[in-house]
Amino acid sequence: MSQTVHTLVRDLGLRRGRERRGLAIAEGVRLVEEALAAGITIRHVLVSSALEATSRGRALKTALAAAGHPIEETALLEFDSLGDTEHSQGVLAVIEPRRWTLEEIRPSRRSPVLVLDGVQDPGNVGTMVRTAWALGSGGVLALPGTAELYNPKTLRATMGGAFHLPYVSLDEGQLMHWARGEDVRVLLAAPGAEVAPDLRDQAVAIVVGNEGAGIRPSFAAWADGKVGIPLRIGAESLNVGVAAGILLYELTRE
Repeated sequence: MSQTVHTLVRDLGLRRGRERRGLAIAEGVRLVEEALAAGITIRHVLVSSALEATSRGRALKTALAAAGHPIEETALLEFDSLGDTEHSQGVLAVIEPRRWTLEEIRPSRRSPVLVLDGVQDPGNVGTMVRTAWALGSGGVLALPGTAELYNPKTLRATMGGAFHLPYVSLDEGQLMHWARGEDVRVLLAAPGAEVAPDLRDQAVAIVVGNEGAGIRPSFAAWADGKVGIPLRIGAESLNVGVAAGILLYELTRE
């Protein structure tokens, strides 16, 4: 069993392995805690002696066992070769992520949807999912070119937000059809534009673009307008994750 599971974990380190199997890796105490709390299906759990180093790690091991998840003890060097983190916390779970549908994306007053248009950096994507979850977003929609949600780096950066917040991949045509059908205003994040007060009382989707190229030009033909953050003179732009967080806060705060 051990080598079979280890082979599976190595395969899930590759995108094609994750896509083929419909599985992913949750690594680290916080992420496995969140997966357990969210009721995510856990197929396998590997631990090393490093998990025993903290009371939180020991508590997680006890909780996993109490929930009926078989725990496989793995030698420290072998475990480190399987994990993706530089400093392992000694726990790794093979999970079956929830697959969300477009019908579960529900924007409403003060609950905007965040649209990621080709955001390539896994850390940026994960941070925005984490922020969107924390601020009460109605979900995240990912257009082609956006970093994969279940890339291990992306998933870690979500800090468990990926287990709670609806997240759907789609193309621009599907996005336009959905927005029109649900009466959602699609707004493009743009430097210098402002958040109009009335937007907080409407169902909106905020589009943020690629770190270098920005939002694809085709949006200009059908989007409902722009929204942004007034910047001081001489400041060119903000990191996309920071900008998304500010815009979400402005549209969700009372």
